[in-house]
Amino acid sequence: MVYDNSDDAIIYREVQRFTQVWIWVLVLLPAVMAWYGAVEQLVYGRPYGNNPASDQGMLAIWVVFGILFPLFMFSLRLILEVRNEGIYVKFFPLHLSFKHYSFESLLEYNVITYRPLRDYGGWGIRYGCGGKAYNVSGNRGVMLGFRNGGRLLLGSREPDILKMAIDQGRNRKL
Repeated sequence: MVYDNSDDAIIYREVQRFTQVWIWVLVLLPAVMAWYGAVEQLVYGRPYGNNPASDQGMLAIWVVFGILFPLFMFSLRLILEVRNEGIYVKFFPLHLSFKHYSFESLLEYNVITYRPLRDYGGWGIRYGCGGKAYNVSGNRGVMLGFRNGGRLLLGSREPDILKMAIDQGRNRKL
């Protein structure tokens, strides 16, 4: 945590990435198959599979599933910041700039345990019966309730510290 009186001081920062083995198996298995198929067909000239794609099609499959999709998954990260001016959330590269939630817009916030699959249909930027969620792994986070009735779940590896940082940021605004 950083203690600073400037307006944009970061009180708390957490960066999360997808680290679950099962997710990386689902990402890398098609990548390995795309690389193998591309080498077989484009380098050795042996058609890959029972109904092989054209060379241009195989090249496209290799680029998308062998290179771009794994790079995209590797670059995904959820960044949570609590600053003097509010809560900032960025799910890079889907968000290029931070989403800002002011302390004044908050009605309540609590540490909760949730069920990612049942409550939100999984991980990522999700919508469920509990509102919108930004989560990458685990089943704990801070549920924000807004004055306009909206709700936002911020999944966190350190939900208690995140809540304390929000407390600190709100107290500075008073």
